[in-house]
Amino acid sequence: MAKAYWITFYHEIHNAKNLADYGAIAGPAIAQAGGKFLARGMPSAVKEGGKMERTVLIEFDSLEHALATYASENYKLAVKALGENSVVRDIRIIEGV
Repeated sequence: MAKAYWITFYHEIHNAKNLADYGAIAGPAIAQAGGKFLARGMPSAVKEGGKMERTVLIEFDSLEHALATYASENYKLAVKALGENSVVRDIRIIEGV
């Protein structure tokens, strides 16, 4: 079974406190579900039209684990703490090769 990767790109951050509150809940919820944080923060370099935006990369044992974590009640609590309009981001969940 292939691993899966959850990649979050933060295009805009409007409320740093809400983002910190989200992280305090989301980090443990994701780790408890088997997610392993591989990278998070600002890019060291941006190439070919990329953007200098906060990026988070999380590895899961499978696509099913990643999707189940995103749909979990613990993660939903984190999203609730984030609130509306605190960030503009997109989350991509992809299966490894």
